[in-house]
Amino acid sequence: MKLHELRDNPGATKRKKRVGRGPGSGLGKMGGRGIKGQKSRSGVAIAGYEGGQMPLYQRLPKRGFNKPNRKAFAVVNLGLIQKFVDAGKLDAKGTIDEDALVASGLVRRKLDGIRVLAKGDITAKVTLAVTGASKSAIDAVEKAGGSLTVTTAQAAE
Repeated sequence: MKLHELRDNPGATKRKKRVGRGPGSGLGKMGGRGIKGQKSRSGVAIAGYEGGQMPLYQRLPKRGFNKPNRKAFAVVNLGLIQKFVDAGKLDAKGTIDEDALVASGLVRRKLDGIRVLAKGDITAKVTLAVTGASKSAIDAVEKAGGSLTVTTAQAAE
């Protein structure tokens, strides 16, 4: 293989569509848009328009409510915390706070805080300080001999 023998794979590149360049091009005169009508003109915005019929998004029932100021918590399971302690990525002797969880790579970002859930089991004696925790997670950590403190007013649910 030499430099001058390099070629793209067949079909890897396509010719640009040159519209309105005479009848010989096959895309002259109307430029592939057909004759008259709204879609033949420029500035057409008819996505979701169904020809006067009631559009689908208006026919379907609307349910529920999206709270505009809802808090989004990063979720951590106890089993994962145990796994990171075993791997030496988290120090079980000191207090494990939210910054330590982010630094270890267990959580990507804090969002509105970190919430601990009780999936998996924990055997290490850890001291956790997080924004939120489920009751069962608090019980599981205390059963293992550690402590879990919820730092903000958002109490355990």
